[in-house]
Amino acid sequence: MSDKNNALGRLIAKEGIVTAPGVYDGISARLGEEAGFSALYGSGGAIARSTGVPDIGLLTLTEVVDRVRQICEATSLPVIADADTGFGNEVNVRRTVELFKSAGVCGFHLEDQEFPKRCGHLDGKSLVSTEEMCKKVSIAAKYAGNVTVIARTDAIAVTGFDDAIERAKAYFEAGADMLFVEAPQTIKQIEEIARQAPGPKLINMFYSGKTPLVPTEDLKAMGYQLIIIPSDLQRAAVTAMREVLEVIKRDGNSGAIANGMMTFQERERLVKTKEFLNP
Repeated sequence: MSDKNNALGRLIAKEGIVTAPGVYDGISARLGEEAGFSALYGSGGAIARSTGVPDIGLLTLTEVVDRVRQICEATSLPVIADADTGFGNEVNVRRTVELFKSAGVCGFHLEDQEFPKRCGHLDGKSLVSTEEMCKKVSIAAKYAGNVTVIARTDAIAVTGFDDAIERAKAYFEAGADMLFVEAPQTIKQIEEIARQAPGPKLINMFYSGKTPLVPTEDLKAMGYQLIIIPSDLQRAAVTAMREVLEVIKRDGNSGAIANGMMTFQERERLVKTKEFLNP
């Protein structure tokens, strides 16, 4: 990864470990930047659910890329994207990589589920062969340029932990810059992934999934370089919207909960209304 000298590699070299919260549109990206994060994760699951559908491979490549482009345009931070399975087999991977590159991402992860995929923390996943995924990774690396290629395996839930490690090793040999072993279920598995998988490593740390939560400094000590938190921001937003809707339904306005809401003026500042009106 460091050989590519890209934004993500430089950031990790500087900070040691990077936490990228999952964003799903321009305004959540802007909030992530204002909160002081140094990178953002364009969460495929959150993007899918923001359209009212589950994360089971229902959105098209161009639907996802269009949203990722909006995220990249709304922030100056490096954005890591979720490229799912590459939206097809190895024939599709080149175009997928080129479109994500054109959107402005600094990295993306590609997974070894069969198409259509499903959320990594849902049951019932199925995998392509190691050989097919290695072809995808090799093609992605060929066309990625200085964009970081992150190979993800979902094998723990399908073929077991040992196969997940062997797949990760094969994907690294095929050209991945970073590895992502999805949905470890114990602290021991998290430790063993860090110990056995080669190269830089990403871990998913969202609340209420299959993976236990681990403090950032502990993950850094284990040997992880990148943490993504795909859906917590969206689920918090949904909870807040539900609360406001309940008040509006009851009172006919949101006055009773106004102290918990951003003002009109603050929202306009966030989306840079003044700058747009005075170019």
